[in-house]
Amino acid sequence: FLLNNAIKTSKYNIFTFLPLNLYEQFRRLANAYFLFLFFLQLIPQISSLPWFTTAVPLILVLAMTAVKDASDDIVSCEVRCEPPNNRLDKFKGVLTVNEQTYALDNDKVLLRGCTLRNTEWCFGLVVFGGPDTKLMQNSGKTTFKRTSIDHLMNVLVLCVSLPSMLSHHITFVAFISLLSGVDAALSSFLSFWSYIIVLNTVVPISLYVSVEIIRLGNSFYIDWDRKMYYPKSDTPAQARTTTLNEELGQIKYIFSDKTGTLTQNIMTFNKCSINGKGYGEQVNFSWNQLADPKFVFHDHSLMEMVREGNPEAQAFFRLLALCHTVMPEEKREGELFYQAQSPDEGALVTAARNFGFVFRSRTPETITVMEMGNQVTYELLAVLDFNNVRKRMSVIVRSPKGKLTLYCKGADTIIYEKLHPSCKKLMEVTTGHLNEYAGDGLRTLVLAYKDLDEDYMDLWTQRHHEASTAIEEREEKLDELYEEIEKDLQLLGATAVEDKLQDGVPQTIEQLAKADIKIWVLTGDKQETAENIGYSCNMLREEMKEVFIVAASTTEGAFALENNLEWELLRTACMCQTVICCRVTPLQKAQVVQLVKKYKKAVTLAIGDGANDVSMIKAAHIGVGISGQEGMQAVLSSDYSFAQFRYLQRLLLVHGRWSYLRMCKFLRYFFYKNFTFTFVHFWYAFYCGFSAQTVYDEWFITLYNLVYTALPVLGLSLFDQDVNDRWSFQYPQLYSPGQQNLYFNKKVFVRCMMHSCYSSLILFFIPWAAMCDTVRDDGKDVADHQSFALLVQSCLLIVVNVQLCLDTHYWTAVNQFFVWGSLAAYFAITFTMYSNGMFFIFTSSFPFIGTARNTLNQPNVWLTMFLTTLLCSLPVVAFRFILIQLWPTINDKVRHKVQKEGLPAPAPRRPPARRISTRRSGYAFSHSQGYGDLVTSRRFLLKRPLKSRTALFTQTDSPLAQNQPQHYRTITEDLEESQSSEK
Repeated sequence: FLLNNAIKTSKYNIFTFLPLNLYEQFRRLANAYFLFLFFLQLIPQISSLPWFTTAVPLILVLAMTAVKDASDDIVSCEVRCEPPNNRLDKFKGVLTVNEQTYALDNDKVLLRGCTLRNTEWCFGLVVFGGPDTKLMQNSGKTTFKRTSIDHLMNVLVLCVSLPSMLSHHITFVAFISLLSGVDAALSSFLSFWSYIIVLNTVVPISLYVSVEIIRLGNSFYIDWDRKMYYPKSDTPAQARTTTLNEELGQIKYIFSDKTGTLTQNIMTFNKCSINGKGYGEQVNFSWNQLADPKFVFHDHSLMEMVREGNPEAQAFFRLLALCHTVMPEEKREGELFYQAQSPDEGALVTAARNFGFVFRSRTPETITVMEMGNQVTYELLAVLDFNNVRKRMSVIVRSPKGKLTLYCKGADTIIYEKLHPSCKKLMEVTTGHLNEYAGDGLRTLVLAYKDLDEDYMDLWTQRHHEASTAIEEREEKLDELYEEIEKDLQLLGATAVEDKLQDGVPQTIEQLAKADIKIWVLTGDKQETAENIGYSCNMLREEMKEVFIVAASTTEGAFALENNLEWELLRTACMCQTVICCRVTPLQKAQVVQLVKKYKKAVTLAIGDGANDVSMIKAAHIGVGISGQEGMQAVLSSDYSFAQFRYLQRLLLVHGRWSYLRMCKFLRYFFYKNFTFTFVHFWYAFYCGFSAQTVYDEWFITLYNLVYTALPVLGLSLFDQDVNDRWSFQYPQLYSPGQQNLYFNKKVFVRCMMHSCYSSLILFFIPWAAMCDTVRDDGKDVADHQSFALLVQSCLLIVVNVQLCLDTHYWTAVNQFFVWGSLAAYFAITFTMYSNGMFFIFTSSFPFIGTARNTLNQPNVWLTMFLTTLLCSLPVVAFRFILIQLWPTINDKVRHKVQKEGLPAPAPRRPPARRISTRRSGYAFSHSQGYGDLVTSRRFLLKRPLKSRTALFTQTDSPLAQNQPQHYRTITEDLEESQSSEK
């Protein structure tokens, strides 16, 4: 049969009605009880009443209920629509109710996660559910994220465990073949499995337990960091996963949303141009009792013009008070709250309000405005709504005097095409103002109007009604009507709205760029808006002469993410210093991230604040959510979250770098101590006939990873740092080794194995040579297995602790306690387990009776420990000294500077440079179509107040969290300055 996407709300059909309805009714306990009574009455031996006394009323109840259920189901509606897809801006369907058919389009659809406001009640129908919803179709798949170190460890474990066991097996086969009278096949088979047990300490289970403890601890550091706490919204940073911390120290590409992530998503009305004159100086609005106290504008002359009754100025703000889709809310007299489709619209209506044109209320047919203290009600005849193609919005209103006027606002490039030829000179002056506003990174909008004839309007209204009710080609017919009436407009002026960057965004981007992290901005906004934000946050700079644009004018033309062109897109983008992708859908954001992951093999991070960023956050190796104005969907899908973009530099340059450094140190040291431990067994196999006898005491083998070496390595992995957070900010280049994976890779692993092999040779043969043919002071023999085992394991524990001390750069009291405490615990446990008392109580479990006191009281044993430790440690110290002198790393240079200076010099304050540009900013309407149909309907509801939450911290942002501009110097420059000062 053929599958279709018809969604039926009816529960029954003609065949399933009877069984399904009876099943539903008998799920009621009362009906089931009476049915049970009916069956009992059918048994004459136990029933004194005839069966119909129960059957008749039961049948009547069931029949009446069935009729009711059938009638309810028959009057239900049926929807036929397009199959599930990821198109957020399109929907086609047909609703059939009571044999009447209605057209369904995107205006009739609420996406998953939307909040319905200004509506007391409504009828709803679920069209797509679960994974079929449009947002889920755009959100991508949720995958289990693993770090690159996890993948490398999996490979290394396989590459180490099997070869080490096979090498023992091959050596044993060669050894056993030299003996006669021995079943070589059986012996080698048994020996293979015996050594699998003995050599399991190469990769013990404690490795993975320790890794998770380290990750958990480093996650707590992020949660507890007060410098990533935002007091204004009482929002601390949160590590929502504990498995990806070290990956934060290896980020190469950052994919960021724009609105709400780089910007505050809070618009302010800054400047305007009216009738060829620009305005923009601070104004005192205390004269206006209905003014918004938060609104600030910088020009007294404009205020005076409005109050004096200048017709152009008043027409300018009258347009802003009428041409919008804002919903008003007045809880108390004079306290107005606006619910706007976009922050831009809210800023413009608020500006009109403060200049005396207060939008008070609306109905589907009227708009009420307080004009300089006088209430005026306009009849709303039509709303010519915004969409991404029109890039403008118009309203047609009738004043109380009967005057018909069309008010229009939109992108300058669009409005200029609609102006009357008489506006040419004014347009040139206004263009100069627009260029000036663009130089300040403001979002601009052009305003125009047109007086209409009553007869023409009657005819146009009739045609508009016919087009708006058409089922086919409705949008095309409406667009033709809009084009017809929106021409020969008169220019009023232009507005300039600022979408302020979040605090510290330019400095954060500058710091991350110096750390050689590539930042790509993926936004649904228009190109003009994204470009201006790029200049504002220093991603784009005027010295970048070769700024070029790859664009498509149609949806079908934008196929750069197709398989045949995706490599060319990536190759071109990677040659650029800055990449900004505009007008991208949520799914396309994820595709861009996956494209970089696929071909560049680099660690990626995606950061956003809204539901449209979820797919990108899921696709990246690391997803970061910002809790801002767009809700919590991005945060809930993220791996890490905080309130401000500026905290990203601390997350990466401090927590990420430290986590990667600590994890790599842990792995290097852990493999070193366990390989050294295990390789000693290999050398001992040649002296025990490959019998799988252990060189150590069984209790030492049990406690080696569990007790003796567990806490010191955890102390190293939780507290160590090469330099503090201030030096990490001062020199972002410290981040680059993690991007290149220099601290732990296959080469480092092989070097670790070679180091372990050398140490194991020293640890086995030095004690063996020292105890061979050796006697005690009283002439008794010392060279027994128990004494040798005690000496080897004591040397091993001292050597690995000395190695840990050499690896530690940042000592704390906890580190000291763990190291010395572990050594003390070893000797205390050893003397206890080798005591007479333990032997008498558990004879078979503690056979090493008296070994500790008889061996450790000999001077040559302690001398052997010292010699072994010296031979194991001196080559390491010498090798590291030569490396630092001849090939110092960036970490070595900075640590040397830290030793000389202690703390970095404070960063100088630098005022932000004003950008002079001819690029014109475009007005950023919302990503979807406007709300014109909503404001002409009767679906209004007051907004519910938000609940507040008590503050988590009372401390405000520290000076470091304020993200003042960071002063950046290279190591070479610093050394040259210090040398010149010494001279």
